[in-house]
Amino acid sequence: MSKVLVVEDTVSEMELIRQYLQDSGYTVIATTDAKEALRKIHQHQPNVIITDLVMPGMNGLELCRSIRKNPETENLPIVVCTSKNQDLDRMWAMKQGANVYVTKPFSKEQLVRAIRSVE
Repeated sequence: MSKVLVVEDTVSEMELIRQYLQDSGYTVIATTDAKEALRKIHQHQPNVIITDLVMPGMNGLELCRSIRKNPETENLPIVVCTSKNQDLDRMWAMKQGANVYVTKPFSKEQLVRAIRSVE
């Protein structure tokens, strides 16, 4: 099964996502910080990234751009998982490199379906 890197600054949300994915057979690597996520991408070589958009320091859109600018990670699938539910937010995230956009609150099935759509 795939290895997923979860980037979520709210620990309770991160734990929920981790549990949903582990229950579905995924290996989960997690961090609360987007800059740390860039290091973990190279260290663990995940198959998919799940990121929040609103985070302190580097936000999820900046993380998407950094992943897409690097030739080693430019094709890495990115699932955005955020409370920002406006069409403009979705459009902007897709322009920054997101492959799938999931809004909070989400179900286990929605999250797993989003990952499977990019594997």
